[in-house]
Amino acid sequence: MLQTPDKIRTFQRKLYFKAKQEPAFRFYALYDKICRADILAHAYRLVRANQGSAGIDGVTFASIEATMGRAAFLAEIRELLVTHTYCASPVKRVLIPKADGSKRPLGIPIIRDRVVQMAAKLVIEPIFEADFCKHSYGFRPKKSAHMAVDAITYALNTGHTQVIDADLSKYFDTIPHDKLMLLVASRIADGQVLHLVQMWLKAPVVEEGGDGKRRNIGGGRKNRKGTPQGGVISPLLANVYLHILDRVWERNSLHRKLGALLVRYADDFVVLCKQGTDQPMQAIRVILSRLELTLNETKTHVVDAISEKFDFLGYAIRMEKSGRTGRLYAHVQPARKSIQKIKDRITALTSRSRTVLHMESVVGGVNTTLRGWVNYFHYGNCSRCLEKVRAHVEQRIRTHLCKRHGQTRYEGYHEYPNHVLYSRYGLYKVPTSAGWTKAHALK
Repeated sequence: MLQTPDKIRTFQRKLYFKAKQEPAFRFYALYDKICRADILAHAYRLVRANQGSAGIDGVTFASIEATMGRAAFLAEIRELLVTHTYCASPVKRVLIPKADGSKRPLGIPIIRDRVVQMAAKLVIEPIFEADFCKHSYGFRPKKSAHMAVDAITYALNTGHTQVIDADLSKYFDTIPHDKLMLLVASRIADGQVLHLVQMWLKAPVVEEGGDGKRRNIGGGRKNRKGTPQGGVISPLLANVYLHILDRVWERNSLHRKLGALLVRYADDFVVLCKQGTDQPMQAIRVILSRLELTLNETKTHVVDAISEKFDFLGYAIRMEKSGRTGRLYAHVQPARKSIQKIKDRITALTSRSRTVLHMESVVGGVNTTLRGWVNYFHYGNCSRCLEKVRAHVEQRIRTHLCKRHGQTRYEGYHEYPNHVLYSRYGLYKVPTSAGWTKAHALK
């Protein structure tokens, strides 16, 4: 993970403490900070580390560094900003398959726009961070999905077992620009910064068809709603808008009045209730209607966590009875879809078509994928799930080796026992111990 330079970190702290001490203060003279060479350079490093694909112009980091070079590229961006000639380019629309068979639209800005968005984020994020509520965990510094799940397990263990598992309908596509800009302007008085945000919201969305032709399918000056899911600045803007939900919940003490705890991760949130779900659900609907947002009725459920599970952030969560003490506790493990997704990915990485590749390349791809998955899901009561994943990986590598060398499955078990897969081929060994030591999972 890239470390923020001390000079930038000191500047961010000053903004944060000023915003924390003066909740009504509107910050001015921020645009020149976005133009700073050190902030643009760090923004470039952060964007490059994300390893995103090229935008609509087809320009990649490799091509930038092989032609004009990073220094010249950043100097050009700075010149555009300082002379006020910078304009946001169209956003490339890409459809990402989802587990249910549908597709999620992502908007990918060009690298230049992503760098400027990151620079703006470095400057304005500390201001909004000072306002955000503690029960918001998504896409925030020093917050994580695991912390959100920890908050849920705490709520369940304290009797909040009636759960509203909420899903917003096309949230990123329906954020109203006028209301969002009012919220941004409530903290930012610098008109040039507000103009940047407005440009990114109004950027045309372009899709490349199967015939190679590009079509403008959205966005533009007449567009009144949405922020492209995939832009660097979009998660922050999404949090700024849904902060209204958090703030209403907190300031009106709805946790105490309704016995309902709100846990939000970006546009995914659950409400854990102790005194019934009718009033909390009504409160959610009223707040969302004022925000011009709607619940996806087909995906929003009310769950009794004592008798059934609910999925959140890739985990399946429910109350279970401890085999050791007999008491109920919050049980957290990778959801069935999460396990099937990694299995399918490993199957694809070890398919027969990849026998033409070097074995080191095949195992390397499997290891990289596994480490990323395990880093996230080696948490909670995960032992049995990890055992299943490990067994699948071992079998797929063994099967791949048999296909590569024309051997039968019987021969494979003798030629490639598990210890050989790890010692000779360097396969990553999926851990099978629970992610937390205080879990009381049934053995």
